[in-house]
Amino acid sequence: MHSRISEISERTVSTALPGGSGHAPLRESASNGLKIVIVGGFGVGKTTMVKSVSEIRPLSTEETMTQAGVGIDDSSFVRDKTTTTVAFDFGRISLDEQMVLYLFGAPGQERFWFLWDRLFSGTLGAVVLVDTNRLSDSWYALDRLEHHGTPFIVARNNFTEPRHTLEEVREALDLPPDVPMIDCDARKRDSSKAVLVALARYLYSLSTNGAAGESTA
Repeated sequence: MHSRISEISERTVSTALPGGSGHAPLRESASNGLKIVIVGGFGVGKTTMVKSVSEIRPLSTEETMTQAGVGIDDSSFVRDKTTTTVAFDFGRISLDEQMVLYLFGAPGQERFWFLWDRLFSGTLGAVVLVDTNRLSDSWYALDRLEHHGTPFIVARNNFTEPRHTLEEVREALDLPPDVPMIDCDARKRDSSKAVLVALARYLYSLSTNGAAGESTA
């Protein structure tokens, strides 16, 4: 695990993210796939983040919102939202000739949460995308990630001007001090890229710290 994580260090991720042609073919030499999951509440920006950084046109399972979701999906904070993810979003980033990063955006509605446990299988790490207007929507994601022992960072998506400091958000979510937090705008490629870089750095630090602990045991 240490060797795999070290290969997606800050330098590798930050230089590998492409311009996004929308139809980049997978290299024939690609042999190693790394899986990252983006989770969070309904309408928080998970699909938007996958779209902003993927080198291919993302596979999306978005469907038009219908009356069936009235009273079930809380869209009060995303009134302009007309579609919703019903399975998952999928994107791809080639890190080098052999290594590929696969991005999975999980559905945010509670009625689709049963899919999350399967999405977490084989995941190297996760990004929890939060909206400070609806922090409670993030609690289930945090609970499931902790249950699976999946490393994660928290990214506050600022579609609007934030009203709270990151430390206030950390306190509200009851996050341990070692879990990284970062601001982002999921609509912007560079901002979403910074989130992935932060996750890669965190995974690398966990790996190196774990290796150091084993060597002194």
